[in-house]
Amino acid sequence: MDFWQLQTAKARLSEVIRKASSEGPQTITLHGAPSVVVVSASDYDGMKKHRGSLIQFMRQSPLLGIEIDLGRDRQAAHVRKN
Repeated sequence: MDFWQLQTAKARLSEVIRKASSEGPQTITLHGAPSVVVVSASDYDGMKKHRGSLIQFMRQSPLLGIEIDLGRDRQAAHVRKN
């Protein structure tokens, strides 16, 4: 990812856009800190797609159906740390 100072990005906006399309995200800094990222339209479309709910994710897990012991060891809870 390339970094551009705001003044340089303004003066070379066409290049920033071209590089975002061909090379990936371009970060524009403001006062030395990252402020915004310019991405191609196709990258943006990929980021905003609905990815589903947590429940859907869990239902598609390869671990679905595996029994997991979530019990707690009560003795360990009583041990004090020095």
